[in-house]
Amino acid sequence: MMAKTPSGKNTSGRGQRDLRVRVKTAKGRRLSSTLWLERQLNDPYVQRAKKEGYRGRAAYKILELDDKYRFLVPGARVVDLGCAPGGWCQVAVKRVNALGEKSGKKVGTVLGVDLQEVDPIPGAEIHVLDFLEEGADDKVKEWLGGSADVVMSDMAASSSGHQNTDHLRIITLCEAAAEFAFDVLEEGGTFVAKVLAGGAEQGLMTILKKNFTKVANVKPPASRSDSSEKFVVAQGFRGRRHEED
Repeated sequence: MMAKTPSGKNTSGRGQRDLRVRVKTAKGRRLSSTLWLERQLNDPYVQRAKKEGYRGRAAYKILELDDKYRFLVPGARVVDLGCAPGGWCQVAVKRVNALGEKSGKKVGTVLGVDLQEVDPIPGAEIHVLDFLEEGADDKVKEWLGGSADVVMSDMAASSSGHQNTDHLRIITLCEAAAEFAFDVLEEGGTFVAKVLAGGAEQGLMTILKKNFTKVANVKPPASRSDSSEKFVVAQGFRGRRHEED
């Protein structure tokens, strides 16, 4: 059966057009930048994010993870570390009912922190904060009015261009986020964070398995197939136990 365009013209067989957007290399633009722009223009998640009002395709990663593991429930108190540009906060606001739009459902709280200013997000409280600084955990619990049910992070360290170095950097960042989560999570809580596959993440997984009842290492469909990123989803926080044998 031959497919047709909205105008009714056939698109199969000879003369079929390549609907992929191709970007010409502009003066002063490197080939890598041209290829990145071309990939963005042809990425269905990028197009979907624009249509649905999310601040980036990363929103679909947390959506897909939550569809599977169900940690963003109405009434949950959520902390988003390194929240810029805000897509994960946007998803959390809807799912935990932070705006109170779902009558009869508990109203949750979404707190985003980042090193830089982030444009306001309805239903979320955003603060400029380095979560690594002393006392950051106490500030977050004060802003939340208690402990968190979910700590999540889509942070990535600045790229050096060296794969092994970048892997170690993001694992170190993820371990720091986990340490922060141990200080602010309620028992039974969930920690979600981005990692890069490469071997060093096994130490992180060992620590998480001692502190949580269930730990998964997963690549959601929204993660690009050519990317080494994965996400750890640790659920059922036991309380800080990583120093125990």
